[in-house]
Amino acid sequence: MNRIITLFLLFIAIEITAQTTEPTEIYVIDSYVTPEKPHRLIISFSTSEDCTSVLRIKSNKDYNVSDSLTENHLIEIDLTDLFDLSSIKYRIAVKNERSQETLSEEYEVALPSETLLATKSSNWYQMCIGGLVFAIPSVEYLVMDGTDYWGLSKEIPLFSFYSNGYNYPFGYIDLEYSHYLKAPRKNFMRVGYKHVFQSQEIKYISPGLSIFGDFRGYNGLSAEVSLGLFQIQNIFTVYTRYRYNFQIKSGGKDFYEFSLGLYSNFFSLNF
Repeated sequence: MNRIITLFLLFIAIEITAQTTEPTEIYVIDSYVTPEKPHRLIISFSTSEDCTSVLRIKSNKDYNVSDSLTENHLIEIDLTDLFDLSSIKYRIAVKNERSQETLSEEYEVALPSETLLATKSSNWYQMCIGGLVFAIPSVEYLVMDGTDYWGLSKEIPLFSFYSNGYNYPFGYIDLEYSHYLKAPRKNFMRVGYKHVFQSQEIKYISPGLSIFGDFRGYNGLSAEVSLGLFQIQNIFTVYTRYRYNFQIKSGGKDFYEFSLGLYSNFFSLNF
């Protein structure tokens, strides 16, 4: 009996110790730059316990977010003094009532396209990068009628829709042209809608639905899901995609494909 009581007390002591040494959890809710001028960086986050907080922008300075203990934190920063930065990278530092400090991972915020182009030191650089992204197609691996084919595809976001964030739109309408080498059906045009869910683990998860045709009566619907893996130069995102194509015509054959490419809304009309 004494052993059971001892083990029980030891277990309680371990739990108490763990609770007092466990770092505070930080949950970023919003992190974006406002599209209208003057541009402002807006970041809101919550913590697993009451804390004070500081925002640390890389290559710049610290900004006090919450001077008193709270679980909800919000800061707005005028970006006028930060335009010399090619990107905005930051960390969040919090301190709980026990004076225990926790530092978050590094986050990055994408600037609006017009803000990037307004940066004197990177004006031509950004335009060249944008043009390069526009020219590079995605690589397609296609399986049709049980046979493998390779191809190239170019997706152009035409209209992008934003809510309160500016890292990625919540959805966009796109136009896409695909050419499959040596396939029985070589050329397809697609128009569709993609919805974007931003993620902490990767950049985004994007399901989509589109209609396609080869201009010769071979028409159908495409269902897909894309994963935004990582960003390069805060301008484009490397993505991978799986797409299944349903042939509408009676007796038609379905086919599917895998893609690896670059996403950018550099030339999109934003709403």
